[in-house]
Parts: sequence; C-alpha cells; structure tokens
Amino acid sequence: MTSLAMSENGRVLIPAALREELGFKPNSKIFVEIKNGSLVLTPSSQHYANLRAYLAKHLNVPEGVSLIDELIAERRLEAKREDAGE
Repeated sequence: MTSLAMSENGRVLIPAALREELGFKPNSKIFVEIKNGSLVLTPSSQHYANLRAYLAKHLNVPEGVSLIDELIAERRLEAKREDAGE
C-alpha cells in the first residue's frame, strides 16, 4: 500500500510505478467511484472491459458476438425491406 498527499487545491499525484502498473497514460480517461468508503480509480480500458462483460452476462450474448455488428446488420436488413416496400 502506498500513501499519497493531497495538495491544497485537492490534487493527488499518482506515482509513476502505479501509473505504469494500471496503464494510466497522460490525458487518458480514468473512471473514479467510491466503494465501501474508498476511492477507486479504474483505467478506461478496464472499465469498458468490465462493462462489456457485465452486459454480455446479463444480455446472454454468446462469446465472440459483437452487439454493434448485430445492430448494424439488423438496421441494414430493415433498410433493405423499406427500400423494397415491405
């Protein structure tokens, strides 16, 4: 565990070793939440991976299936039907 100091304006410097381990890059998006009274920082790549896993589990999406690709294919089929006058 590492302790950090907060400056007067509320800034906290994350040490380079921790930034590297978590994959934090300059100007990258970091998600922040409070869990059980602790501040949790999550790199965007991990946040989106967690979100995809959650949605796949709760929407029963098979492994390797892209919901975006499925939606695009569905929209294209719908557009063809409209063009055909169905």
